[in-house]
This record gives sequence, structure tokens and C-alpha cells, in this order.
Amino acid sequence: MFEKLKEMIVQYVEVSEDEITKTSRFAEDLGFNSYDFMSMMGDAEDEFDLEIDEAEAVSKKTVGELLDYLEGISE
Repeated sequence: MFEKLKEMIVQYVEVSEDEITKTSRFAEDLGFNSYDFMSMMGDAEDEFDLEIDEAEAVSKKTVGELLDYLEGISE
């Protein structure tokens, strides 16, 4: 799931997949704004066939936190 999430991230911000780690912060390190982040969450719902709680998702500040959340709801 981490590799697929990285593929999605590079569609929204100007970073390479190599630069994305689990400790990367969405706003500070990757340059996400709230619109881009929520758009990516919509894509993630479709890609992983999940129903993402928006309030829960926006509380995730790093790629790893979001990954843990997505993996937790996919079980």
C-alpha cells in the first residue's frame, strides 16, 4: 500500500517517489495544500475501495500516519 500511496502523492505535488518516506509531512515536506490532500483522499477511496473519514484523514500529518490509518480501515 505504501508504494501505491507514493504513486498517488506524486500526482499532486512536485516531488519524486524517492523523496517520500513514512516520516514525510504532507504540508511541510511535500507541499500539499488542503484541496490537494482531500482530492488525493478521494482517489485513495477509489483505489483502495475504502470509505475514509475526512476528519480522521486530515488529522494525519505524515505519510506513515495516513498509511497506518488506511491499512487499519482496510482490514
